[in-house]
Amino acid sequence: MTKTYLLFALMLVSSLTYAQRKRSPYGGGRPPGSKNTFLEKQWWIGLKAGTNLTEAVPEARYSAIVPTNYPASLGEKAYDRFNKTGSQATLEITFYIKRLSLSLQPTYRHSRFTYANQYEWFNPADATQTLQLKYDHEQKTDYAEIPFLLKYDITGNKLRPYVQAGVFYSFLVGATQTVNISGLDVASGSANPLTYPPVIVGAEDLFENYWGWTAGAGLDYNVGNVRLVLDVSYRMGMSNVTNTQNRFSNDRLAGIGEAQDDLLMNNIVISAGVLFPLRFLSTSFRTLD
Repeated sequence: MTKTYLLFALMLVSSLTYAQRKRSPYGGGRPPGSKNTFLEKQWWIGLKAGTNLTEAVPEARYSAIVPTNYPASLGEKAYDRFNKTGSQATLEITFYIKRLSLSLQPTYRHSRFTYANQYEWFNPADATQTLQLKYDHEQKTDYAEIPFLLKYDITGNKLRPYVQAGVFYSFLVGATQTVNISGLDVASGSANPLTYPPVIVGAEDLFENYWGWTAGAGLDYNVGNVRLVLDVSYRMGMSNVTNTQNRFSNDRLAGIGEAQDDLLMNNIVISAGVLFPLRFLSTSFRTLD
């Protein structure tokens, strides 16, 4: 008799469970479209890192040497464009809803740019007796940046291209300047190459905070609950990065005729990283197939 009651109880439980599953319109209690709900509204957080190239654009030019018998333009600096690689690391925090994202991306950026100028002196009584000096400058800057970006996903597939734009503010952390000096002395009648030890100085006092705008494009690739990111952006500085009050304050730079120009700083930034959703689901239910 006990075995009969036990068998009856098991059959009853099984039928109730089966009936409940048939009555449930969501198949096990999961609402329809819950996967889409998860995808359409999500917080993402992760890390990115990469490289950058810098262009320094002079707005006004200055020098510690004021010529009296030739145009000052002959001693102006020639700036190189996007020729030195830097690096950056980014913490990305993004809120995503239906292809639109608001993103805060605090970044530590190390950038480098170069320029050169030269001077020439000659003997008015003998133009063949000359002294030529060339100055090759490299500036290294470190900034902590706060960018606010608006992103738009072009498509909603597993591979998701997007465009983005926004503004940023950069806080100066540190800077150094290196000047390599070389020359040619023919004042004594024969050509004698000249070399000097490099001048390396801390240049924090020559720079200051600045702001600008940024625009770019990228790709997201979803792997389960993880999102891989690759993006390229262009950052245009909109305010002067030079501390105008300290332009002539460095004695070693002033001694070789160097004074900081008024500069705008632009960057090409390439980054790759990984993002994680803050609203996790079970391992059996992923963000994308």
